[in-house]
Amino acid sequence: MTASPSPQRVDGRTARSERTRNAIVDAQLQLIREGDLRPTADRIAKQAGVSLRALWSHFADMEALFAASGKRVLELRDAAHKQIKPDRPLAERIDAYCAQRARLLEQIGPTAKAAAIKEPFSETLQRYRKLHVARVRDELATLFAPEIDGNDELLNALTAVSMWPTWSTWREAMGMSVPASRRALVRTVTALLATP
Repeated sequence: MTASPSPQRVDGRTARSERTRNAIVDAQLQLIREGDLRPTADRIAKQAGVSLRALWSHFADMEALFAASGKRVLELRDAAHKQIKPDRPLAERIDAYCAQRARLLEQIGPTAKAAAIKEPFSETLQRYRKLHVARVRDELATLFAPEIDGNDELLNALTAVSMWPTWSTWREAMGMSVPASRRALVRTVTALLATP
């Protein structure tokens, strides 16, 4: 009769496996932040300090790695997100919302650009994009509930201007600074909420 492995040994293996998995996800996100928008499995493994075989033993394919990275981006976004009180005056809510969106959009910028390259071919990335849109939409619906008052057209417009493509247009296509882009967002949100 063989002795079963001690719980401590199993826990050690599990912890080591989790560290390796996290290192791979961190490596992919780091490469993206450094401008490598299409990091290969080989470059990710080298950045993580693991073998290519180790990478594939933790992730069945790139879709599985996208799923883990997408989850990590959401966790980082959630950790950086601060609840804005919906009972504040409208101008204060708009300013606080736009300041937070500017900060979060700058934070996710590199991963949003990298995701856009592969999103048409990745169900996982498409799912995470929809999740991001739904979260922003829910936040807007709560924060500006009295002004939106069930107007889906207004909520759709507010959601669209709050997302990465609009921010990217201001920051990259038009070469606007973060403060100028934030002011444009404030102006746009204010105008939309002021429209009867």
